[in-house]
Amino acid sequence: MSSLPETLDILSLLKRLKRRPNAHKGDAGKVLLVGGAATMSGALVLAGQAALYSGAGWVVLMMLDAKSAHLVPDQPELMVHDANNLQARQALQQIQPDVIAIGPGLGQSQLAIQWLHTALAWPVSLVIDADAINLLSTQPELMDSLQQRTYPTTLTPHPGEVARLLGCSSADVQADRPRALTEIVKLTRSVVVLKGQHTLIASPIHNTVQCMQGNPSLAVGGTGDVLTGCMAAIAAQGIKHGIDHWQASCMAVQLHAVAADSLVRKGTGPIGLTPSELVRELRECINQEIQHRIN
Repeated sequence: MSSLPETLDILSLLKRLKRRPNAHKGDAGKVLLVGGAATMSGALVLAGQAALYSGAGWVVLMMLDAKSAHLVPDQPELMVHDANNLQARQALQQIQPDVIAIGPGLGQSQLAIQWLHTALAWPVSLVIDADAINLLSTQPELMDSLQQRTYPTTLTPHPGEVARLLGCSSADVQADRPRALTEIVKLTRSVVVLKGQHTLIASPIHNTVQCMQGNPSLAVGGTGDVLTGCMAAIAAQGIKHGIDHWQASCMAVQLHAVAADSLVRKGTGPIGLTPSELVRELRECINQEIQHRIN
């Protein structure tokens, strides 16, 4: 019988993100988020907002839906590009991101495939979510590229996405989540965040840890996009603040859950809590934790 996973407890590292008096945006990193196909642009905007509120220095959105590739009025800090107007490699050379996150609202078009193919080959840390994970299950050449990557990579699947990758059912995954996680880590050779109640995280070189925070308020579309944006932002800041990709992934998972718990304690949710509210709570939790840890 396997031992129980270790409980995730990593927020003490947040003190490393404390801003110096002479800090500049380059210290906090540049995040590129790719997705937002037709009817799904909101997913990419949510991820972008989460990256901003989690502290990234720059946040760039690569929007696949040309009609949505314009200024976000309530978040003008987001720099939005039309993915249809740029070759993926050319765009990455121009933007020079520190971290790429791909998947929120991505869809499964040829354009989506092209962007995922290029992102997998790009020499920076990568977060893969949503339809980018689904594409890995249907496009063997993309899975091959993932398995050959030498740069840090995290996948953030829910049980259905894990099931598609493993060729089983969601019920099979839920029946033995630790085993499913072990198999998906072996398949992808990446950090994997198996979302759900008591989210599990593991990598090829790290044992499984389990997040004990979180609540049912997270059972709404968009909260996964918020996690992706937060994770990319923490990873980007971590480059110059002594936080590695594994630690950044774990930290984002715990922050995301802690923020949801904080909102429920304040009377927001669990029913009706929105991802937009969660985004703003991330900022409050990050700053509170940093102050708590350094005092």
